[in-house]
Amino acid sequence: MDVKAVITDWGGVLTSPLNEAVAHWIAAESIDEARYKAVMREWVSQAYDARGGILNPVHGLEDGSLPVAEFERMLAAELCTVDGRPVECEGLIKRMFAAFHPVEPMYAALRAARAAGARIALLSNSWGNDYPRELWGELFDEVVISCEVGMRKPDERIFRHAVERLGLAPAECAFVDDIEHNVRAAEALGMVGVHHVDVNTTIARLGELLGVRLADC
Repeated sequence: MDVKAVITDWGGVLTSPLNEAVAHWIAAESIDEARYKAVMREWVSQAYDARGGILNPVHGLEDGSLPVAEFERMLAAELCTVDGRPVECEGLIKRMFAAFHPVEPMYAALRAARAAGARIALLSNSWGNDYPRELWGELFDEVVISCEVGMRKPDERIFRHAVERLGLAPAECAFVDDIEHNVRAAEALGMVGVHHVDVNTTIARLGELLGVRLADC
């Protein structure tokens, strides 16, 4: 089938990379970086392990079963500053993502793809982020946020949900994500996976799939 739609992730695709935002936060608050990386490596690994993810803080945050404030409390309890001070839990996620900024070429490419007739959807695993919802009307035909639907990537159900909202078959949809595990899960369902590594490559690939020139947008 021809690709008729793009389903895209938000953080790390339509925003600057997560690791850049986290690095900014770590420096600003003098977080013990080694400790943070050790905790998140364990939590993220568990979240993508089908055998144990259901009880994992990241899993719970993303599917909405764990309140944001509780996740912040749990994470802050595991962290400390370089000089041993505790980390403030209230507003922790907002501070972690404060340095996120939009990747304008990606926004422009999606607008151009939509103007050319492609359907565009957002599929995001939420971390309690403040999304730029005021932009969504001009960008997306459908929006699926993990904590709002009680499912998260890479669960097959959330991909099916997004595709059904678009009224298309999986093979008619390209899925873009910066996490390869999520891309492979989408491909297993029959979608066309695009692993986002850099902006120019992703835009060029989407242009090829849609038969529309997007690189100069």
